[in-house]
Amino acid sequence: MMAPKRRRLYLVGGGMTSLGLAVCLVIFAFQDNLVFFYSPSELAKQPLAAEQRIRVGGLVQEGSVVSEGDGLTTRFRITDLSESIAVTYTGILPSLFREGQGVIVQGYLQSPESFVADEVLAKHDENYMPPEVAEALKQSGQWKESRD
Repeated sequence: MMAPKRRRLYLVGGGMTSLGLAVCLVIFAFQDNLVFFYSPSELAKQPLAAEQRIRVGGLVQEGSVVSEGDGLTTRFRITDLSESIAVTYTGILPSLFREGQGVIVQGYLQSPESFVADEVLAKHDENYMPPEVAEALKQSGQWKESRD
């Protein structure tokens, strides 16, 4: 028969091991869902690994939207008024998507100059700019906030 002190020690040790394993699993799961936001200027300064999932935000550059022949693939550029990056998206674009409007795209860098998006988020209404996009435009020094 095991002494009460030894049994308590095994229970505490087993509990600590279980807790450590649970914390490791939570951190690992959180890391897979963590998506960082970048502006085109930030991507130009510090290229990232191609397989890293990120979000890129800015304005859809005027005159850059081109629809491919399949009706689903669209190519466009996102700019923060200093730098821009080419984006390819296959799918149905949000109804509010258009040139000159704020967007956030989520996906992967194909190369330092090219981004493949699997999700496109457009602004909600005429007065809304996603906070991340507005901040990136302000940091570029070219954002002029509208006074309504």
